[in-house]
Amino acid sequence: MDNSKLKYVYLVILSLIWGTSFILIKKTLGDDGSGNLVMQPLQVGAGRTIVSGFILIAIGWKSFTSVSRKDWKWLFLSGLLGTFFPAFLFAYAQTEIDSAISAILNSTVPLITLIMGSVIFGIAFSRTQLLGVIIGLAGAVALVFSGMENNPEQNYMFAGLVFIACTCYASNVNIIKRYLQNIKPLAIATGNFVFILPLAIIVFFSADGASLEFTSEPVMRSIGFIVILSIFGTVAAKIMFNKLVQITSPVFASSVTYLMPVVGLTWGTMDGETFSIWQGLSTVVIILAVVLVTRDKKKPASK
Repeated sequence: MDNSKLKYVYLVILSLIWGTSFILIKKTLGDDGSGNLVMQPLQVGAGRTIVSGFILIAIGWKSFTSVSRKDWKWLFLSGLLGTFFPAFLFAYAQTEIDSAISAILNSTVPLITLIMGSVIFGIAFSRTQLLGVIIGLAGAVALVFSGMENNPEQNYMFAGLVFIACTCYASNVNIIKRYLQNIKPLAIATGNFVFILPLAIIVFFSADGASLEFTSEPVMRSIGFIVILSIFGTVAAKIMFNKLVQITSPVFASSVTYLMPVVGLTWGTMDGETFSIWQGLSTVVIILAVVLVTRDKKKPASK
């Protein structure tokens, strides 16, 4: 299959996988029946990274050994921004806000990618894309405020953690496109975890991960969700996403967030999460903005 068709296959598959990741993070945090978390955010983020790291290094070590040492710093930075920090940020965010809201806010990645690509990497943008950024940011703000009214018991200040994670993702997309374009997707993913796996192990034990009751049913259930999240949401998805970035543009690759809100909302609603009409309208505004931002640019705006 040629790249012009393959990119859409990757886009749909990644949207389904990552759209499901938010409900999996929620299930991984769990509830012990008395309102307490089964696993803490640091344990979830570190555990996910550890499982993914061992899998990727086992299957991709040979590909990593062919990577030049001069590219190691970019692999390390890509690993931190594309996986390590977001794993903790989303876990912490979802201790206070619904998984569906996280999925929707994550759709601002193309907007942030465009802004960073323009400001930091000098990538040209069109007036239509600029309009999309403005509309998207307005939609994101409206979503947060409508969520605060609809779910007053939730602390929407934690939505800021999602925006920080989105900025990390946007930075990673531009780094892959600019500095890791000629490295195989599996080698990029493996290299990321070669460098961040030791950090994740340190965090896991520092967060009392060893004290978890691994034989208890709630913990076993959370670990099961971590394994699913790691295999599909991290290992398989990262390899596909790295390839998508290489055969398209950073903005197109980040438009994987097109379908993610729909998938995330579906799972969240099925899990009993509430969603207001104003949140729905805000979601439509964000998706419209993403459509504008990811349109092919014809006349770049002067900078």
